[in-house]
Amino acid sequence: MSKLFLAGEVFHGQGALAELSNLKGTKAYIVIGGSSVKKNGALDKTLALLKEANIEAAIFEGVEEDPSADTCLRGAAAFREFQPDWIIGLGGCSAIDAAKMMWVFYEHPDADFEAMTKPFGVPVLRNKAKFVAIPTTSGTGTEMTGLAVITDRKKGVKYPIVSYELTPDIAIVDGVLCASMQEHVTANTGLDALTHCVEAYVSTVEDNYADALAKGGLRLVFDNLKIAVAEPGNLMARQNMHDASTMGGFAFTNAWLGIVHSLSHQVGAIFGIPHGCSNAIFLPNVIRYNSKASTRFPDLAKVIGLETAEELAQAIESLRAEVNNIGSIKEFGVSEDEWNRNLDYMVGNALLDPCTGFNPRKPTAGDLKAIYQACYEGVVTSF
Repeated sequence: MSKLFLAGEVFHGQGALAELSNLKGTKAYIVIGGSSVKKNGALDKTLALLKEANIEAAIFEGVEEDPSADTCLRGAAAFREFQPDWIIGLGGCSAIDAAKMMWVFYEHPDADFEAMTKPFGVPVLRNKAKFVAIPTTSGTGTEMTGLAVITDRKKGVKYPIVSYELTPDIAIVDGVLCASMQEHVTANTGLDALTHCVEAYVSTVEDNYADALAKGGLRLVFDNLKIAVAEPGNLMARQNMHDASTMGGFAFTNAWLGIVHSLSHQVGAIFGIPHGCSNAIFLPNVIRYNSKASTRFPDLAKVIGLETAEELAQAIESLRAEVNNIGSIKEFGVSEDEWNRNLDYMVGNALLDPCTGFNPRKPTAGDLKAIYQACYEGVVTSF
């Protein structure tokens, strides 16, 4: 027997944000990142709808990219002073992931961050508040997942905090909120969604529901990402990409991910490479590596009219180029000295990353190092 995990309620489609006016409660704390949700009107709309619902709102702003535990502790302290019964993550993945961990420390001020880096180490939530996720980027699927990625800057490590306690109570998937995304953000986040669909489908956990949504999300990305990048005001493409992101999130929160994410977590923490960008660099060669152990890649290839794992890898490389994403770590500006100095450290952390345990092929340190080196140079390789 299996149990499906997903947000308690999911409202999707253009204009879905209006559902906030039906929220029942007294106080809400909204967590945002930079100024984008102010500029695009998402914050003002959210505040107006909460006012309509007679809910008093406060705002925590300034969540950085790759949020730290320190930021989450500061937010939790603000929550304890305000005492919200709703926490709203509004914005990109960083804002929503930070809001999730603020929620944890709000309800459990003495929670041990190190303990929570172990899978399913988050204590029971919803003693004080419930959670609403409102993404304004289309990639991570965090609105559907029991996952928050938090960075320890002292160690240079990204920790995926994994617990179904973190799954939002309400997810609002409104493509209108994404219309102002810049081209490179649209591309990066869309390729992140694609990676989620691929890795969830071939993970060690097979689930019919997750499989169907992984395939559907992959199809939507290939059909809509180039349009969303080229025509930012195309709301149909925006909604389709937003739906693809949520579908990928549903798939991987029930089937989990693999070594693309294990590898990406390290280069993001150390070199600041955007997560979707690094995922798209690693994904084709990881497909080639994993195809030696999994027969599932041809199923995904057929979704886009192809036949083999290699054709799928090449199609992803083509899509990556067509949306103007780089094809190697070196192109991001990482010098060989920097790379070589950190390589063994990254390999060790990637081997221990929780995502590695769900990869269809069990990697060695040597395997991960070889993939890293190939992707640093941007060369096609087989393993």
